[in-house]
Amino acid sequence: MPYAPSRQAKRIRQASRTRGTKVLPVRDVIVNGNGVKKKTLRTESHRKSHSLSRLRVAMRPGGPLQGRQRGWLIVEGRPIPVALGRSGIRADKREGDGATPKGVWHAREVRYRADHGPRPVTRLPVFRIKPDDGWCDAPRHGRYNRPVTRPFPASHEEMWRADGLYDLVVVLDHNSRPRRAHRGSAVFLHIARGAFQPTAGCVAFRPSDLRRLLARLGPRTAIEIV
Repeated sequence: MPYAPSRQAKRIRQASRTRGTKVLPVRDVIVNGNGVKKKTLRTESHRKSHSLSRLRVAMRPGGPLQGRQRGWLIVEGRPIPVALGRSGIRADKREGDGATPKGVWHAREVRYRADHGPRPVTRLPVFRIKPDDGWCDAPRHGRYNRPVTRPFPASHEEMWRADGLYDLVVVLDHNSRPRRAHRGSAVFLHIARGAFQPTAGCVAFRPSDLRRLLARLGPRTAIEIV
């Protein structure tokens, strides 16, 4: 006999629609052969996750060395452990100084290794990293702080790394508009090495934390490093 929802099931569906709730199938089940109807209902709220408006990265309190190189990313009051540059956080960032630049930055795009993991869920533009991808860190070159194709004649970083640090990379807009020579290049959010060993100036995460963050990161999210 074809399934026909009861009047009560129909009323529940109608009431749920007015509350903006998605209702999954309702089934009337005959139990004990007595024609007694048992109704089960499952609902699922429609809650769209919005982009975060602001994040804060700060050094972790501690000794003079550990306090500079380890930090917290604060997301809606919740701290996430991160690694910072070997020289800590500095406002006067210089190429090769090992410092994480102080300021307010925004994420521009995401790059990832498709052979090492799935495409990240994010509102940002996403690009696959290729074996010949690089990033110029030669201050006097016209492609300074820009992606390049290897082989490349000037100094550059390899984006296709064997250590997995760049399996997932968020490119920040640090020193991008305008670009200034010697003011730093390739400042990313990326995967941490080991037990949060210091970076060359980036902010590094556990892979799971970075993927969760990306799901709520948008181009207007302000990333404040203090």
